[in-house]
Amino acid sequence: ATLTEVYHFLRLLYVKLGTQYCPDCDVPIEPQSPEAIVARLMQEQRGKKLTLLAPLVTARKGFYTDLAKWAAAKGYTQLRVDGELTPVKPWPRLDRFKEHSIELPVATLAVGPQTEGELRAALGTALEYGKGIVHALPAGARTPTVLSTKRACPSCGTSFAELDPRLLSFNSKHGWCESCVGTGLELPGLDEESTGEEAAFEAEPGEQLPVCAACHGERLNPVARHLRFRDRSIGQLTAEPVDRAAVFLGKLKLSAREAAIGRDLLAELTARLGFLERVGLGYLQLDRAAPTLSGGEAQRIRLAAQLGSNLKGVCYVLDEPTIGLHPRDNRILLDALAELAAHQNTLVVVEHDEDTIRRADHVIDLGPGAGVRGGEVVAAGTVRDLEANERSLTGRFLRNPLRHAAKPHRPVEPRTESIRVGGATLHNLRDVEARFPLDRLTVVTGVSGSGKSTLARDLLYDNARARLAQERGAKPALVGCGTLEGLDGVDRVLEVDQTPIGKTPRSCPATYVGLWDEVRRLFAGTAEARMRGWSAGRFSFNTAGGRCEACEGAGVRTIEMSFLPDVKLVCDVCGGRRFNAETLQVTWRERNIAEVLAMSIEDAAQFFRAQATLHHVLSLLVDVGLGYLTLGQASPTLSGGEAQRIKLVTELAKVRTDLRAPLRARPKHTLYVLDEPTVGLHMADVEKLIKVLHRLVDAGNTVVLVEHNLDVIAEADWVIDMGPEAGDGGGRVVAQAAPQDLARRSGAKRTHTGDALAAFLADRRAG
Repeated sequence: ATLTEVYHFLRLLYVKLGTQYCPDCDVPIEPQSPEAIVARLMQEQRGKKLTLLAPLVTARKGFYTDLAKWAAAKGYTQLRVDGELTPVKPWPRLDRFKEHSIELPVATLAVGPQTEGELRAALGTALEYGKGIVHALPAGARTPTVLSTKRACPSCGTSFAELDPRLLSFNSKHGWCESCVGTGLELPGLDEESTGEEAAFEAEPGEQLPVCAACHGERLNPVARHLRFRDRSIGQLTAEPVDRAAVFLGKLKLSAREAAIGRDLLAELTARLGFLERVGLGYLQLDRAAPTLSGGEAQRIRLAAQLGSNLKGVCYVLDEPTIGLHPRDNRILLDALAELAAHQNTLVVVEHDEDTIRRADHVIDLGPGAGVRGGEVVAAGTVRDLEANERSLTGRFLRNPLRHAAKPHRPVEPRTESIRVGGATLHNLRDVEARFPLDRLTVVTGVSGSGKSTLARDLLYDNARARLAQERGAKPALVGCGTLEGLDGVDRVLEVDQTPIGKTPRSCPATYVGLWDEVRRLFAGTAEARMRGWSAGRFSFNTAGGRCEACEGAGVRTIEMSFLPDVKLVCDVCGGRRFNAETLQVTWRERNIAEVLAMSIEDAAQFFRAQATLHHVLSLLVDVGLGYLTLGQASPTLSGGEAQRIKLVTELAKVRTDLRAPLRARPKHTLYVLDEPTVGLHMADVEKLIKVLHRLVDAGNTVVLVEHNLDVIAEADWVIDMGPEAGDGGGRVVAQAAPQDLARRSGAKRTHTGDALAAFLADRRAG
């Protein structure tokens, strides 16, 4: 809501058309007469010394020199600035960047029957200058009582300040809940001096904090929470998903007065909510915290905000906006991009998605390979131009796309052993029953927000991992589901995600996949190394001895910069080679250890072709499309997709290659869970990924993917289709079937995935 400015317009709508209720009595606030205020003061402050203050400025920035001159001209010698009495002559220079509250001390008197007339006169003056509001400050008190002729509770008499949009902002001290400073969470590190951001930072990373007990997650103070429009607080409205909020606002029937005030506000709100729906985000709650959004969701929210701006002549740059999108939602997004372009804007999109490429007016294809083998424009022009260009890998796949099924489907029958989840109710899941066949490739799909990741990761993976980690016979309580059966045939469970394989420059593909130890042993076995008495440890850049001590084997040195990010420079001692001069004197097949580390994986596969173990692992890396990486490439420089494929190779290196081997010789059965592994992959790399996934299954494992890519879905043995829609409209299994059977469904049994798959297979069917 804040990212698209929906919340800003909602705040204005509530301030202009909302009804304020007393937080204590829950009755509507009403105007009260000056006589009622006098009666209350005579009753509550009798016998006390009281100062009546007229509020002139409430939490606003500025110098206010003219205000001091005005007060002096009226005969007043002091103003109360931020709680302190301040002379108007000479008037101090206020901090212009700080919010100030300024009150005019109208009169100080002892409240009693003999001063009632004086009290009435002073109150009238204060109400005049304060525009219907007066602050009553008893002697010795720091905080005055607010009294208003416009807003007061008819039950308890409490008065309230004039409504201000800042009252409804959880990012401002004027509106946030003081218990959670606008986060909606219980913050263990919160004290009087810390901000919500600081307190949240002090909480443990990843810690699941409960909902704030004071505001129940609405983030606002009691006064703000009791401002309602059509019997809803602003927190209750923003807790709704975009599509429901749009329906609520669309059905409003306004009086003539309300229509005159709110017509433009409602038009802006309806338009912005409509843009969010058009980019496929109707399922998101308006109050969804920005850090919980996926990269694709955040990008589409920004896109919706731009659609609402109606700007022209803007150049928009988008990096893979289709990430996480179902084919149906993909079409919605592409229509939105076309609309932006139609408004005389320029769109530059980095994308691998075939539909996006085919909708483009102009395509620039980089290559011909990746890494050091790329960086060249191999083709530019229309899609037809690319298809006609023999050098373009993208053009080749557009001209001759993958055919399915490239490998015969493994049948899933009623008697096929399976993992079964029952009674799943986590997040938006609605009593889901799902089947994951063992020794099969299963894809969980469905529109964005339908509950796919909840089912595959939060339920299947988390519960299976917890159960397999326990001693045999001890079963931990299931989270989010009633039953989980069929794990007896599974020995281990592993999530292959896109997190980095290492956090330091000393981590690299060679060390992660485990081949560097073998390389070090080869160098330690040379005559030169044996003569010097060096073991394999001499050729490690992670331990002292053979590494460059100036950079501690990292190849780079970090220079700390005051008030600026640290700068990394190539080590000026070893020149980035990581080892000292003595170590580099030892060679194997005329290459020293640093030269081997600098080899590309593809070159290394040829260099070590006589070493079976090394050649096998390196060939696997080439097979998954990573031949362009160097053996020593720093892990933090790898993309998420590259890191994920390196992890897959590490697993492939463990599996058996001979399916006829006796059962006792086979490795443990592993359940692999992957969430959208095609993110960031070119069509050529998707083909390689599919082959890797088939190899894992052929080796006697079970693979479960969350995926939207139709090439991958078409290759699955079993599809679990979630939906039918997103958010509250999803959370159900709408189909469980083989992909070819899902595509053949008709009538009421049709699904969004089935429709997309039917059209896809009609064009891409093998044979």
